[in-house]
Amino acid sequence: MSNNWNVYYIRFKQYLQLERSLSKNSIEAYADDLKKLENYAQLFLDNQTPDKFSFKQLQNFIEWIATLGFMASTQSRIISGIKTFYKFLLLENDIKQSPAELLETPKIARKLPVYLSVEEIDNMLSGIDRSTAEGERNFSMLETLYSCGLRVSELTGLKITDLHLKDYYVKVTGKGNKERLVPIGKNAVKLIKSYISSTRSLVQPKKGAEDVLYLNRRGAMLSRVMVFYIIKDLAKKAGIKKVLSPHSFRHSFATHLVEGGADLRAVQEMLGHESITTTEIYTHLDRQFLRDNILSYHPRNKK
Repeated sequence: MSNNWNVYYIRFKQYLQLERSLSKNSIEAYADDLKKLENYAQLFLDNQTPDKFSFKQLQNFIEWIATLGFMASTQSRIISGIKTFYKFLLLENDIKQSPAELLETPKIARKLPVYLSVEEIDNMLSGIDRSTAEGERNFSMLETLYSCGLRVSELTGLKITDLHLKDYYVKVTGKGNKERLVPIGKNAVKLIKSYISSTRSLVQPKKGAEDVLYLNRRGAMLSRVMVFYIIKDLAKKAGIKKVLSPHSFRHSFATHLVEGGADLRAVQEMLGHESITTTEIYTHLDRQFLRDNILSYHPRNKK
């Protein structure tokens, strides 16, 4: 990495951390996108610095990225990262106009997320042995995950001081440290209260985890991988063949709300999506649900 490029890396990372409040992983992903641009400059442009790039050169860079075999979704993410970098250069007055502004991302076929039916979720939860402390924790945890549509990191990072159970909502810290208030159902509230009083009180929290809601047997915060394994094991017990992750509960939460007629803007707020277009993927409806509705309500099908 040349000294000139190195200065850009340092300044860009500082901007992402201080101005955008991004996580360490997100910052590294942006730095990795910039590294690809630097590699291109070294190979084809005599190590030209990023402030000298033209729109045509960036287009050529994108074409080069495509020849390396990256998937369309990865190409889109790289382009998004490069656009963010040039917006930063614009803010810093390093450039007068962004050469990345008109870059087009490849069209991506949007995959419908894997989600569970209410019955499948019930079957998974009923497979938990609630006579054990671990089982009681898992039951409460997965009910909360589904009840609030949380990301797995939001679930594992949930604090006792974030719970406002009397008012039926929880405060959630999402991507970019953005906070939002999410309603929580009576059943999840009841299970959280039960877990805190009967199970969590038996565990001695480690230093720094005193306020963390869901703890492992050693009193530390649960890892995201642990939640993944818990869900995988329960799906296997319930005979569910779908490829699931903790995100499947979030997808199920959103899908069931939209199917039930919830306002898309309200679902967007609860999920913490910045853009409504991200939420719009949940307007896919279960085909059976859609078919039954059309057959029930279309005038030609009424007796």
